[in-house]
Amino acid sequence: MSIIGNILWLIFGGLIISLEYMVSGLLLCLTIVGIPFGVQCFKLAILALLPFGQDVVSKPTAIGCLSTFMNILWIFLGGIWIAATHMIFALILAITIIGIPFAKQHFKLASLAITPFGHEIK
Repeated sequence: MSIIGNILWLIFGGLIISLEYMVSGLLLCLTIVGIPFGVQCFKLAILALLPFGQDVVSKPTAIGCLSTFMNILWIFLGGIWIAATHMIFALILAITIIGIPFAKQHFKLASLAITPFGHEIK
């Protein structure tokens, strides 16, 4: 079922979202300061490419002040807008029964988009 979900996800906008994250990651990696944020954009791009069958889990070793500080910076520099976009898409998709699985994937992307540091994709 996840294969069919991923194919439909790619056709109906997942590829575009993933490409946006990749372009953002490349632009952020042009500066030394933006490299950690670019890496998180690549993490989001991988999840946005094939979200069905993947889970987002917290890293047990990521508890610390650096991860918290980077998440706070991420939220203020754009993470809140990315998460809000995913939430809007999720609410629109959740209106229909067919869109509910896609809405769940947007909720998963929104949770990672708000605090990407300290999480990994499995």
